[in-house]
Amino acid sequence: MRKITYWNPEDEKFWNAKGKKIAKRNLWISVPSLMLAFIVWQIWSVVAVRLNDIGFHFTQEQLFTLAAIPGLVGATLRFIYTFAVGTIGGKNWTIISTAILAVPAIGIGFAVQNPHTSYTVMLTLAALCGLGGGNFSSSSANISFFFPKREKGTALGINGGLGNMGVSVVQFVTPLIVTSGTFALVGGKQVLANGQHVWLQNAAFIWVIPIIILTVAAIFGMDNIPNTKQSVADQFVIVKRKHTWIMTVLYVATFGSFIGYSAAFPLLLKSQFPQHIGLAFLGALVAAAARPFGGYLADKIGGAKVTSFVLFIMGIGATGVIYFLNTKGFAGFLTAFLVLFLASGIGSGSTFQMIPAIFIPKEAAPVIGFSAAFAAYGSYFIPKLFGWSVNTTGTPVTAFYFFIGFYVISILINWYFYQRKNTVVESVVKHVN
Repeated sequence: MRKITYWNPEDEKFWNAKGKKIAKRNLWISVPSLMLAFIVWQIWSVVAVRLNDIGFHFTQEQLFTLAAIPGLVGATLRFIYTFAVGTIGGKNWTIISTAILAVPAIGIGFAVQNPHTSYTVMLTLAALCGLGGGNFSSSSANISFFFPKREKGTALGINGGLGNMGVSVVQFVTPLIVTSGTFALVGGKQVLANGQHVWLQNAAFIWVIPIIILTVAAIFGMDNIPNTKQSVADQFVIVKRKHTWIMTVLYVATFGSFIGYSAAFPLLLKSQFPQHIGLAFLGALVAAAARPFGGYLADKIGGAKVTSFVLFIMGIGATGVIYFLNTKGFAGFLTAFLVLFLASGIGSGSTFQMIPAIFIPKEAAPVIGFSAAFAAYGSYFIPKLFGWSVNTTGTPVTAFYFFIGFYVISILINWYFYQRKNTVVESVVKHVN
């Protein structure tokens, strides 16, 4: 096994001779591993849509809850995962956190085959899918150590953006894979009301082999790098930094929106425009694809500027969604929602670029994971807010007014702390008050 004894990506000679190759190898194993984590995390956003069609009898609120629970658990686990890299090493934690994804994947595959499976069991499996949600914090913290400051935004954008692509992958692949008996690895078919045959277990079983492959790839292809291990107590100093909390708010507004809308969009689309449910994957695809571009733009022109612009566009997109929901115009609704997804994806990349510019490396890594943990709660609260809005007012429109208000607040916070003169965002601050 390789053992790296020296690591300093800011040393240009070392970076060009050796560091860049090692960093890129770790990045390109991290990306598909993170993608699988997002697939498992968000699998309920598409499985929940199908449950009542194959004989289950869950209410609309119960279905939104099944889509939301992985977000609640995943966000909470991110606080633990954030500190895992510094405690036991990035490679070691990637192996563990990837391998364990097989547990919910196998469990869901068996549970959906029996329409008498209790709601409690389904909730438990949904909670276990939260294991995938935790991976983003540890993966991002790990990758942040590998790259020099000038390339961190792009590297984190690639890791996060292509990893986030797992949401659109699962939302695109699932409707196709469940209709094919060819991939019915275990179990029999289910029959829909229209007589169509489906194999819903495929939605989960199909990911087990890739999970095994990527676990092995992490074992033999990734590295633990020196000078990154810290105790939880050493890392926990970040909670005393005010900029930890400020950046957390901004990341909640961007990534929190992306992951929350991704979890809710299939059910929202089915309830409002059921004939177009096949397009549910587009939102997450657009947002995930935009994230690396957001990191690149932030590296070039500044993260605060990009973040301010995208938050404004998100407010415009949410306003458009409200208008077209009220007028029942699908084309406008889809366009406005895709604008919202696009901006949230770019903003997810730009906010992550800001963090290494504000904090020293050993603080930047846990701050990245910490802010990502809070942002992941969006995948719980946004579907739940939609469910509340529909039950209370008969329409999801009310929820969007809350989102717009939050975007306005975030724009003001970003301007005050990072866009005015003499702010800290363009230079490393060793002791952030």
